[in-house]
Formats: sequence, structure tokens, C-alpha cells
Amino acid sequence: MTAETTERAGVGRTHRRTVVAASVLILFAAVALVGPLLYPYDAIATSPVDRLLPPGSRLEDGTLAILGTDQVGRDLLAQVIAGTRVSLQVGLATVVLGGLLGLVLGLLAGYFGGPLDAVISRLGDMQLAFPSILLAILLAGVLGPSLLNVIIALAVTRWVIFARVVRGSTLATRNLEFVDSARVLGAGHTRIMVRYLLPSCLQPLIVAGTVQIGLTMVAEAALSFLGLGVPADQASWGATIANGRDYIASAWWIAAVPGLALTLVVVCVGILGDALQDSSDPKKKVSA
Repeated sequence: MTAETTERAGVGRTHRRTVVAASVLILFAAVALVGPLLYPYDAIATSPVDRLLPPGSRLEDGTLAILGTDQVGRDLLAQVIAGTRVSLQVGLATVVLGGLLGLVLGLLAGYFGGPLDAVISRLGDMQLAFPSILLAILLAGVLGPSLLNVIIALAVTRWVIFARVVRGSTLATRNLEFVDSARVLGAGHTRIMVRYLLPSCLQPLIVAGTVQIGLTMVAEAALSFLGLGVPADQASWGATIANGRDYIASAWWIAAVPGLALTLVVVCVGILGDALQDSSDPKKKVSA
């Protein structure tokens, strides 16, 4: 087998992994959107008589608990569906909010440089020196448990990552000929940043955002596991895992099912992020 054949086989496997990962993510997105319509059961409704039923059991009212029930008789499939919606909302909203903040600050720091760049960069350095999960726990504890507060807390911990990506792209682009030409023709700072520098920042920003979606979902699950995430009247993968930690030996499905769902989504997001990063790598484009 020649080197070219081996390389093509590797590219084919990578492409198949990417397609599978994208399909799984689309499936979870569809579950979040239409799952409550296809499986209209209350995720927080309790039924003590149906507690700790294994997957495939019949409830007292004759309905089928496909994934079983938890320690207070709540339907686990309904919790997973509701938790899918919460996790995807938090992941996407956090990346959008943190990405916009990082985009603005990164553009300003990279374009103007000087004292403004020094202040923004030092703020980012100080934040990166503090573990992001501890900062999220602190902010979530101060703000209180709610979906909006979780998004705000996690966005504050993520903006510096996007700001550094945008700053690096801006520094690499701001002195190129087409930017100098626009400057000579009298274009203002805002027009130069939006029209000429922003397009060069979008691709690395999208790659970074894709990777951060999975990490943000893990962080949200960690906050919910600690009781600092969404309120108790909303289902969450992290909260469901926390509910099942005392029943690992007797009712493994309570923690295992949402844990498996979270793992699957995060792995698929990581695969998709790697594929986007490879597609944006100029060295691999040249070799292809």
C-alpha cells in the first residue's frame, strides 16, 4: 500500500467520523426540538409508587418507561429529553454571548494595540490564571440558580478564549496591503475593523466556538451536579446524574443514561471541531 493510498484511507475515515458525529448532533438537536411533542411526559412529575423501575418497565398507569424511572418515580427519558434542550441552549447561548464579547474586545486589542491591548490582554491573563470552573461556581453561586445566570456565568469564563483567537487574527491582518489601502483611502476605524478585519477572524472564531460548545455543556452539567445550575423545577443532565450517584449499585440507569448522552454529544462536538480545524489549516490544504 503506497503512502498516497494510506493518506486517502485516513482522509476517508476522518470524513466518515465527521459525518457520523454531525448526524448524532443533528439527532440530539431534533430530540431537543420535537422530543416533548413525541414523548409528552412531564420530566419533573413524581410518582413514588413507580420509583427505581428499570428500563422497559410498565408504570402504574400502564405506560412504558423506556429508560426507567429515578428514585422519586420521574420518567428518565423525559428527563433526558428536557436535559438535551437545556444543555444545547446553554452551550449555544454561552458560545454566542462569550464569542460576541471576545470578538469585540479582541478586535479592539488587535487593531489599536498599545495601552488598550495591554489592559485587555492582562485582564485575560489574570482570568486564565484562575480555573474557569471555579470562577463559574463563584459566579453561579452569587447570581443564583437559573438558566440565564448559568449562561452569564459561563460566558464570563469563555470570552478570553475568543478574544485571544480574534486578537491573533487581527494582528496578522491589520498591516496587510488591502487594509493599508483602505486606510489611505480614508476608511474609518470602524469600517476597517468590520469590513476588512472581521472576515479574517470568523473562521478561527467558528472553530474555537465549536470546541467550546462541548466544554460549556460539561461545565453546565458540573454546575447542575453541584446544585448551582438550573433550578430544581427544570431537568438537567447534571442534576439527573447527581440524583443517581447514590443509586449506582441498585439503579445504575439514573446516572448512566444522561452521562452517556453527555459523553456522546461532547465527543461528537470534539470530532466536528477537529474537522473544522483541519479544514482551516493552510498546511493541510496545500498538501491536499
